[in-house]
Amino acid sequence: MRFIDEARIRVISGSGGNGCVSFRREKFVPRGGPDGGDGGKGGDIIIQADRQVSSLSDFHFRQQFKAQSGIPGKGKKLAGRNGQDVVIPVPPGTVVRDAETGELLRDLDRPGDRYVAAWGGKGGRGNSHFATSTDQAPRRAESGAPGEEKNLFLELKLLADVGLLGLPNAGKSTFISKLTHAHPKIADYPFTTLTPNLGVAESPDRLVNYVIADIPGLIEGAHRGEGLGIQFLKHLERTRILLLVLDLSRPDPRDDYRVLLGEITAFGRGLPEKPRIVVLNKVDLPEGQEKQAAVEKAFKRKKIGTFPISALTGEGIREVAGYLLGMVQKKSDDGKD
Repeated sequence: MRFIDEARIRVISGSGGNGCVSFRREKFVPRGGPDGGDGGKGGDIIIQADRQVSSLSDFHFRQQFKAQSGIPGKGKKLAGRNGQDVVIPVPPGTVVRDAETGELLRDLDRPGDRYVAAWGGKGGRGNSHFATSTDQAPRRAESGAPGEEKNLFLELKLLADVGLLGLPNAGKSTFISKLTHAHPKIADYPFTTLTPNLGVAESPDRLVNYVIADIPGLIEGAHRGEGLGIQFLKHLERTRILLLVLDLSRPDPRDDYRVLLGEITAFGRGLPEKPRIVVLNKVDLPEGQEKQAAVEKAFKRKKIGTFPISALTGEGIREVAGYLLGMVQKKSDDGKD
């Protein structure tokens, strides 16, 4: 099943109600003046970030949203009722774009953020507004303004402090399950993870936590869309730190690092500038133990720090967790300046 992280929808706000042409009709007032009321305003279409929503999958079944039109005015200067608004809940991290031009309209990155995607039409004025000294019985009123119609493109980008990336079957899912409370699907074959997983890691005193996103394994050419790479890479745009997981049991983990770094660089969008941590996984395997020293030495020459771990046994996990916690806290403090 493909992860639904984008959708196209059509939104139509309500039209304003028409103003009313009416005159007072009372028993002892044979020539009553105009008393037509105003039409009600049309309903708005509002897109709102809701923490209870986790994906855009509901838009697979419903693509059009239409708000209620305003009610026409009545006699005795009675205004028509406003049309009811339509609120569309989306996950925090949803970006709203114009589907025709690609223009960014709003980034709903926090729960509760709201964007009026289509304003309801204004209600028309009744004939009571048009009386003058020369026309005391106007027989005209305004029509309600039409609502807006727009085609929108919704795109979900996960919000996380740390983004995990690696080649298929590098052990990312096992790693995040050890480090957090996430329970991703884990198996010994490539592309086990087909949807991004989120986990929450806590400090030992449970006073600080941070979110880790495990995106599906990347392959060479991911930045061009190979293996749905673009859909996965974009989830790293909002992360603060990148954690690259390398499989020591593969022929040359250094080549795997070059592949990942090449995809990050080619994709751009701020990923190359993010702080990076390199984790060398599967030190529990004989082939991993054979390569560990040489790989660590090669990265050290490039002044790249590494953390040897076994996601399966938990070896080295505590050291990585402590280092990540320090980095996350530092990035948070920097953001407050």
